[in-house]
Amino acid sequence: MSRLRLRGLTKTFGATTVVDGVDLTLEEGEFVSLLGPSGCGKTTTLRMIAGFVAPTAGSIEMDGQELSSPAGVVPPERRRMSMIFQSYAIWPNMTVAENVAFGLKLRKLPADELRQRVREILGIVQMGHLAERYPAELSGGQQQRVALARAIVVKPSVLLLDEPLSNLDANLREEMRFEIRRLHDEFRFTTVYVTHDQAEAMATSDRIAVMHAGRIEQLDVPHLLYTRPRTRFVAGFIGRTNLLQARLEGGEVGFTGFAFNAAQIGIAAEGAPRDVLFSVRPQGMCLHNVPPADASQRPMLAADVIGRTYLGECWDYMVAPRGSALQLRVAAPPLQVHDVGESVWLEFDPRQMALVG
Repeated sequence: MSRLRLRGLTKTFGATTVVDGVDLTLEEGEFVSLLGPSGCGKTTTLRMIAGFVAPTAGSIEMDGQELSSPAGVVPPERRRMSMIFQSYAIWPNMTVAENVAFGLKLRKLPADELRQRVREILGIVQMGHLAERYPAELSGGQQQRVALARAIVVKPSVLLLDEPLSNLDANLREEMRFEIRRLHDEFRFTTVYVTHDQAEAMATSDRIAVMHAGRIEQLDVPHLLYTRPRTRFVAGFIGRTNLLQARLEGGEVGFTGFAFNAAQIGIAAEGAPRDVLFSVRPQGMCLHNVPPADASQRPMLAADVIGRTYLGECWDYMVAPRGSALQLRVAAPPLQVHDVGESVWLEFDPRQMALVG
């Protein structure tokens, strides 16, 4: 049986539909992120899962039991869920140990078991040596670890996280995203994680639901979201890409100012002529100083370098195909240096040309 299921989940505020018919199923122990821009409905969805907001339509079930529907909502304290907020929400007048013990005290655990559980979980999140400190004496990363410890010490059936790393600097965010995944792998809590940060979602998730305008645009494992986006929005939102309009007709794929044989890029040419859209990541193309001997067999064309940025791990080139108004971003290794104005040969990797829509 699935651990958590959303069926046609909808929320409206007046005439505005914030969440629009969301269907989502999480298996036990799965980590799913709701990813999208501000206003896409991801936080409202999370708050409905938590029981803070009642749905306008649809339902939420956990272990086959209905928790939310327009007919009624099981209150948050009876849902066997823990939630970590963007602001951490740890009590400033309690020590680290007292914060972590708070939920256990509400559950009336025996004192000896309570102390043991607190000691164990603080060790797991590497905060045991700071058990008697107060939140004001902790860094942002340390406060986040306290919030994590307090949420998981009660052994919830579902763990909910709402933009938990947004208040941290870049280095701490990177450290904590791996810490969150490490804790998930250790405890295997069913987890719903809300974020607008693609790197967080990619690093932590088993699957990612990309949300847009209240709907799930695509639900997939991280590498397929990146390499095989199904919609224009997902292609443009996940990482950097080049979106290329083309016309498929008579065994040829015609782009703006150039064309390839459909077989060269692995596209079936059957059927009536049609317009298509390709997502091509910057690393889905490469640059050559001279054309390879078998250049006629590859999807390749002459181009000019019109801009470049050195990013350390790679060069980010802007390249203009000859005879085309297109400008394409191409990633190249750091030792592959091309000057602005230089003539190059641009090769497409057919395996990295994703048909969108």
